[in-house]
Amino acid sequence: MTVIPAVDIRGGLCVRLREGRADQETVFSEDPAAMARRWVDLGSERLHVVDLDGALGRPRQSDVVARVIKAVPVPVAVGGGLRDADAVAAAFQAGARWVVLGTRALDPTFLTTMCQEHPGRIIVAVDGRDSRVAVKGWTEVAEITVIELGRRARTAGAAALLYTDVSRDGTGQGPNVTATAALADATGMPVLASGGVSNLDDLLALAAIPGVEGAIVGRALYTGLIDLPAALHALNSCAGSARAIRILGEASEAAVKAPSDSRGAKPPSE
Repeated sequence: MTVIPAVDIRGGLCVRLREGRADQETVFSEDPAAMARRWVDLGSERLHVVDLDGALGRPRQSDVVARVIKAVPVPVAVGGGLRDADAVAAAFQAGARWVVLGTRALDPTFLTTMCQEHPGRIIVAVDGRDSRVAVKGWTEVAEITVIELGRRARTAGAAALLYTDVSRDGTGQGPNVTATAALADATGMPVLASGGVSNLDDLLALAAIPGVEGAIVGRALYTGLIDLPAALHALNSCAGSARAIRILGEASEAAVKAPSDSRGAKPPSE
């Protein structure tokens, strides 16, 4: 699992919201592109960029998003207000590696079409408020459940799911590990976890969930609660240890199962 810094843009600034609320905004930089370069310089291998203005309507920070993408040499996922084919195409044209669909992902026909036209490049945002999906910039709650939308995304051919417990986003209360694990288990899809991550223990808890490939982190990085190079090192070390344990376990199991060949064997005394 890796750490994916979030670069959220509102009014041309790099900001963080609390629980998605516009009246709970903290500005962290007047230059989102410079902030993106900072995370890459510290070791990030991908970024998550959101047009927060677009989340409540149509994309409004497209020029700023494009500058962020051009400023860094790593792949970028882009979300926020991408609710029609033209908006999706424009994000890809700007250089996005992946596009994150939220509200429009609830339309099965649109979702399937986008996944077919852009195979391996559509991520579905599964934003949960309790068990239901929050839409339209998290201002409304749909009838569909988190698990149902995840399974729909799998059927449509999405590349991954981005799960956020919106009640924890920007709060530092810790991620919803139980719900994240349930979604990964129910869908069998790669999951990116988001919302509430505030320390290394949170990251390690998410990394222990099968299927979770990344954690999107915002406020904790900006405030220094999480040191990005240290977190990446710790996660890489854990991943290496887990691989070594798995390999040793597989080797031991194979040795136990292997049939012994005693043909031609002589007693030790001979």
